[in-house]
Amino acid sequence: MMLLLFIPIGITVNLAEKIGKIIENDAPLGAVIIYYVDFTVYFANLLFPLFLFLSVIWFTSKLANNTEIVAFLSSGVSFSRFLRPYLIGATIVAAFALFLGMYLAPIASKGFNEFKFEYLKKGKKVQQTRDVYQQINDNDYIYVSNFIPERKVGMSFTYEHFEGNELKYKIFAENIRYNEDDSTYMLSTYIKRSFENGIETIETERRKNIDLPFEIDDLTPVQYAAETKSYWELLDFIAAEKRRGSPNIGRYEVVKLRKWSLPVSIFILTIIAVAVSSVKRRGGMGVNLAFGISIAMVYVFFDKIFGVMAEQSNFPPFIAVWFPNIIFGIVAIFLLQKAKR
Repeated sequence: MMLLLFIPIGITVNLAEKIGKIIENDAPLGAVIIYYVDFTVYFANLLFPLFLFLSVIWFTSKLANNTEIVAFLSSGVSFSRFLRPYLIGATIVAAFALFLGMYLAPIASKGFNEFKFEYLKKGKKVQQTRDVYQQINDNDYIYVSNFIPERKVGMSFTYEHFEGNELKYKIFAENIRYNEDDSTYMLSTYIKRSFENGIETIETERRKNIDLPFEIDDLTPVQYAAETKSYWELLDFIAAEKRRGSPNIGRYEVVKLRKWSLPVSIFILTIIAVAVSSVKRRGGMGVNLAFGISIAMVYVFFDKIFGVMAEQSNFPPFIAVWFPNIIFGIVAIFLLQKAKR
């Protein structure tokens, strides 16, 4: 119910902000509708635990204000038994959140980002990946100075093929463009230098279609590459990036670990919410909601700070992702023991 109440507000605010760019760039109505479906799934996945947290505080505060919790406990029901329906509900929600994060959210993230770069940033600022250098397998290396994802075009392309420690050939091109029709690459100002038995051979062409042993995803912007993959695709993607020696492994590991940490956070925040709001307070529901929102803000702060540290430095991704859950798990145990007393 919280999601049904707040998501339309989020869509309305976003639409009011973006409507000028949508009209200016002639975005089709169907694409706009799909964008806001993706928008709903994308942000619902991010905010799922917090909405559940506020929902539990609201519901339990109503029980406490009506003195119903006192009646439960006075009749001999233990606090653990009182907590059981909440944990059952949290399990159902966590299972849905896990499925959402593993499979649905990546699809929504891809559509959300593609629409944003095609229509909302069109003609204003082109998204580029700069200085991409990748080892695509044991023998081959690629480099582009700039890559524009929406056009699937790269500049100053270089491809090197080694056998052992010996360079066998090297390909240069001013531009490389991906052809979706046949999955080949169009190279402009093509130059190939081959080395065999100490003899160098140079081949040049103005334009050349060629098959190359790498995927266009290898040049995808790191900002959202991992977010668009399902869990098993993400595992393969991370393994491939580790073989290539990618410097962005921390960023990808954070995305992978959050798929598991988010469902766990649902249980932690549910316990905190019940412990905080099960006591009848003089200020009523408002005090509980204010306290709950403060806890939620601190949780989001920790989650964002440590996530950025893992993405931008050598800080261990596992610690960055799970540290907020560990800290708030300890807080949950403390508050639960206090509530039982």
